[in-house]
Amino acid sequence: MTKPYDIAVIGAGSGGLTVAAGAAQLGLSTVLFEHGAMGGDCLNAGCVPSKALIASASRAHAARSSAAFGIEAEPRVDFAGVMQHVNGVIAEIAPHDSQERFEGLGAEVVRARARLVGGRDIEADGRRYTARRIVLATGSRPYIPQLPGLDTVPYLTNETLWDLRELPSHLLILGGGAIGVEMAQAFRRLGSQVTIAEQARLLPNDDSDLTAVIRDALTREGVAIHEGSEARTVAVQPGGTIALTLTDGKVLEGSHLLVAAGRAPNVEGLGLEAAGIEAAASGIPVDSRLRTANRRIFAVGDCRQGPRFTHAAGYDGGIVIRNAVFRVPAKADYSALPWCTYTDPELAQVGMTEARARAGRADVETVTVPFSGNDRARAERRTEGFIKLVLSKGKLVGCGIVGADAGELIHSWALALSKGLSARDLTGYIAPYPTLGEISKAGAGALFKERLFSPPVRRLVRALSKLP
Repeated sequence: MTKPYDIAVIGAGSGGLTVAAGAAQLGLSTVLFEHGAMGGDCLNAGCVPSKALIASASRAHAARSSAAFGIEAEPRVDFAGVMQHVNGVIAEIAPHDSQERFEGLGAEVVRARARLVGGRDIEADGRRYTARRIVLATGSRPYIPQLPGLDTVPYLTNETLWDLRELPSHLLILGGGAIGVEMAQAFRRLGSQVTIAEQARLLPNDDSDLTAVIRDALTREGVAIHEGSEARTVAVQPGGTIALTLTDGKVLEGSHLLVAAGRAPNVEGLGLEAAGIEAAASGIPVDSRLRTANRRIFAVGDCRQGPRFTHAAGYDGGIVIRNAVFRVPAKADYSALPWCTYTDPELAQVGMTEARARAGRADVETVTVPFSGNDRARAERRTEGFIKLVLSKGKLVGCGIVGADAGELIHSWALALSKGLSARDLTGYIAPYPTLGEISKAGAGALFKERLFSPPVRRLVRALSKLP
């Protein structure tokens, strides 16, 4: 009988690779299954290509917007060159996630579809594997809504968008979440006409004060936005134009349709029932230690119920290593998990939004500090946006930033929430001048500004000033 592996991982995305790399480097016998591309959605169709495309679009926009700096230019967009850049970035990062690297770390990599055939057994490519612990890391895929006519339309998703060879003349986007708004701005800057259809409001899970800034920025750049109305039907017109009809009667027409209506967990065909595991539409239920109903089997990343971000999946992988390898009862805690939307200006949040905080608390207040007061932002003419701090009973419970480099600025606030840092901790250092990071220090200072300059303190200062 073949000796069982210590760890078996199904899925080579962020979460699965984190577990496989950790286990293999710790000397455990590790087998990693992946039937698609190594690196998962993030490397091949998500985070990496989208940010590379956004970088190209940002260069085009910067050229068009340079007159305020005394430079006038009108860029010529070479879409084939843009996609070459996108593919080049993927190729540069791919070796880190490659089969060769993981085999070099000591893991066995099986490039085949795997499914559970028992509580400890996996079948792949006609062979059975046994493992003491199994980790499900199968990720997610684009959610395709049941929209009449959609099956007759050659629609795009974040997975097929990168196959484009020509710039769309008019891109319709179904969905105003992070993928929708990021791609809307990028393609508009590259020269496409762009229309977004969102049944609720743009970025519905984010603070509405912050998303209002994103909406204004997109509108100024020429993105047409339709909110509060669902898609009713979609069809290809005789001339090849795609027509999207909304429930309010509006008909939106474009040359291409991008479906960005959310994500669905990849749980079908995994053989979960053979291991005594059930899954819902939202993913595989797990406990705080990321264990499924079968305590020998863990689920990480987008396939489990919970937040769906690449960095969350990587975090999950570390939790599983502590539980499955070191047998330390580590619990996943997403209360200080930041998330970002990479528009211009960027939007980033960590902890509670104001609406969520007010839903369960009575004593909630907010502090807002604008980018317009920051000298570096002024020098670069990037003064749009603000930092918003959410407090409950004087304690920081959330932070939202909309503005230049918000994704970088949110780091200190994620650290503050995760470590319980005080306003004094966040201001008790010297910030280099001029930097955007000073905005965070100013925000922290605003938390105790009223107390510092309160009447009692002023009276104390006056009394001290009279001392010899």
